[in-house]
Amino acid sequence: MPKKVKPAGDGKEEGPVPCKQVKVEAAGGPSPLNLDSPSGLFESLISPIKTETFFKEFWEQKPLLIQRDDPVLATYYRSLFRLSDLKSLCSRGMYYGRDVNVCRCVNGKKKVLNKDGKVHFLQLRKDFDQKRATIQFHQPQRFKDELWRIQEKLECYFGSLVGSNVYITPAGSQGLPPHYDDVEVFILQLEGEKHWRLYHPTVPLAREYSLEAEDRIGRPAHEFTLKPGDLLYFPRGTIHQADTPSGLAHSTHVTISTYQSSSWGDFLLDTISGLVFDTAKADVALRAGIPRQLLLVETTAVATRKLSGFLRMLADRLEGTKELLSADMKKDFAMNRLPPYYLGDGVELSTPGGQLPGLDSTVRLQFRDHVVLTVGPDQDPSDETREKMVYIYHSLKNRRETHMMGNEETESHGLRFPLSHIDALKQIWNSSAISVKDLKLTTDEEKQSLVLSLWTECLIQVV
Repeated sequence: MPKKVKPAGDGKEEGPVPCKQVKVEAAGGPSPLNLDSPSGLFESLISPIKTETFFKEFWEQKPLLIQRDDPVLATYYRSLFRLSDLKSLCSRGMYYGRDVNVCRCVNGKKKVLNKDGKVHFLQLRKDFDQKRATIQFHQPQRFKDELWRIQEKLECYFGSLVGSNVYITPAGSQGLPPHYDDVEVFILQLEGEKHWRLYHPTVPLAREYSLEAEDRIGRPAHEFTLKPGDLLYFPRGTIHQADTPSGLAHSTHVTISTYQSSSWGDFLLDTISGLVFDTAKADVALRAGIPRQLLLVETTAVATRKLSGFLRMLADRLEGTKELLSADMKKDFAMNRLPPYYLGDGVELSTPGGQLPGLDSTVRLQFRDHVVLTVGPDQDPSDETREKMVYIYHSLKNRRETHMMGNEETESHGLRFPLSHIDALKQIWNSSAISVKDLKLTTDEEKQSLVLSLWTECLIQVV
């Protein structure tokens, strides 16, 4: 059957209209997600919409609804997380607040029904059946392998953290009041049906989560029901609410979210400190003291003009800058993302394997999508010169169990090299394979030391 495309409404219709909607009929054969590569996964996730069309017309702009009549895909979606999975998960030691929230929307307000301490499945099921409460399971990719596999690939694709939450809502109930989020949202309907209402943003591309009162948001701009195998995307700031229709089975969906604190404003804040640091080393005007008592009074017009001049100077300097110094964003991404997906066959990614590299070896980078190369000031507190260094951060040793859990302890994994090593490192990064002898370093000892350090961190292999 050909796909049916219905354009999004302009908001002038008499009633709610569907957002951009694509109906896809089953093609007769299996249609699982393509997990061979990050781009292949995303293409299959939003199929039949092309990625170029998605980013040109929908990303950060308007919702997209893809409704699929595909029993194979629906079965696959159901396998990602089911209500029945909760019993075994609770037996592993889940806690209210950290792992599970129990809530219900009552008279337009969120009512939290959490108990204290450890979650017991029988109590959880009782609240679900008798109180009609929604069960929100935080970051299920910590326990469900296929979600780990999907989200790890999506983190590679977006270059941003990708979290998830599962929402299980009984028939005739609603878990959350109208609200908007600070993340780009992809909804995958896993079990049952969910009735959605989307409203025009009051804060487009919002930077924070917020509840919205019913009397402020007006009538829905889009209204529809998701079934297993369907996908819904909407940008951050989109006001939404969802309920499970009465008379039907419970609904389970997973919300996959990304691009939190990943705006141009965030990137500017991240890189401006390094730019100021570099410019101040070269220009005495930035090292001159501020006027006496400036911190004791309101900012003066003179000070504002001075700062405006400095910003123009920084903009001019930025035009000729080859290496932007990232203060935190690159490191934070590498520290907090998922480790590469691998089958539990006893092979640990943190243990180097294969042949030890030597001067006569040819090497290649591995786990490219999980490695960040960046330049920054020396972070050694004993070094007062604060010279630039090359930092390599990676996620190979990250713990899946703490992914996106916020208050869990995380540590960065990686290496630090003098700035003189940058060209040799870029050779490795930009080549499919390279001879150690050809690395742009002064001595053979430096070449051997560099590749041995990378090999020890499992970042290169001998070919």
